[in-house]
Amino acid sequence: MADPTNHNEAGEVAPSTVEKQAPDVAEDNAPSTSSPETTQIPTANAPDPIAVNAEDNPNAVKPKAATTKETTPSEEAIKPAKAKKEKAPALEDKPLNEFVQQDYLPALKKGLAKLGVQDIDLAFEKKKIPIKGYESNESWQIVGQWKASRQPRQFNIYFFDETINGLKGFSCAESTGRPSTMESFLIDERKVTLDLLVFGAVQRLNGQKWLAKN
Repeated sequence: MADPTNHNEAGEVAPSTVEKQAPDVAEDNAPSTSSPETTQIPTANAPDPIAVNAEDNPNAVKPKAATTKETTPSEEAIKPAKAKKEKAPALEDKPLNEFVQQDYLPALKKGLAKLGVQDIDLAFEKKKIPIKGYESNESWQIVGQWKASRQPRQFNIYFFDETINGLKGFSCAESTGRPSTMESFLIDERKVTLDLLVFGAVQRLNGQKWLAKN
């Protein structure tokens, strides 16, 4: 009986198991020519979905679309800002003439009335200073005169700098005589207020014993 032919001796190489299976694997995983499809064959050259730009790599992970909550401004953000209420200016910030006429004279007259002084006229005007040595100077001044029903008396409060926080003076005289001296008035106060101006005048007149209780 003749020996079976050895493929190696005959110059032929027997196909391996891998070679036998290769056509079937390739055929099963070959992409269709009609439409693109992904295969299950692994490849070492596949780009990293995270590292590659989505515009160049169709396999790249696409960023999540922003939700409505993130893109829509909140109700608080779209509300118009409330306008800050402007603070009303202080009485003392008014121009001198307005402050004296509208605030100081009425407050001073009321303060004197509480102390029994009813017959007094108060005026605010710019005129010469009625003191010897000052006659050539003019100044805004409050002039307070008791009426003729009682002994004539007069006092003056001067605003030399035309502001309540500037240099101020005080003078007074009885009968028809002219005041002989000029005194400083509220010069030690950093900021003069309406109440302080009323208090200063009342205190100075009380020192002259010109108020009813004296």
